[in-house]
Amino acid sequence: MTSPELPADLHYTAEHEWLRDGEPATFGITAVAADALGDVVYLELPAVGDEVTAGAVVGEIESTKSVSELYSPVTGTVVEVNTAAVDDPSVVNADPYGAGWLLKVDVTATGSLLTAEEYAAGTAG
Repeated sequence: MTSPELPADLHYTAEHEWLRDGEPATFGITAVAADALGDVVYLELPAVGDEVTAGAVVGEIESTKSVSELYSPVTGTVVEVNTAAVDDPSVVNADPYGAGWLLKVDVTATGSLLTAEEYAAGTAG
């Protein structure tokens, strides 16, 4: 499987999440994850104000194929949830790096993050 083009300005996790730096930081799942999951049909995400921990499970993504856990790439406080994606989870498949973002977090610490090149090398094959 060849990896879809990865935005070079993002950071990635081995669990297939991406992180866009900012105040707040934004994260979602990669196109690799969205493709592997198939059609996303349900998202279970934390609420605004919830604390998340880097590397810990923060929600679930259900697709027509399976249910997968969502891991936070950062530690901090959830400041925004993409309610449009919750209402229409197919946007995660259609635009995983844009309209399909999942959470915005005020970051206090980051987890183990990869560059686009490192993530692509880990998903190649």
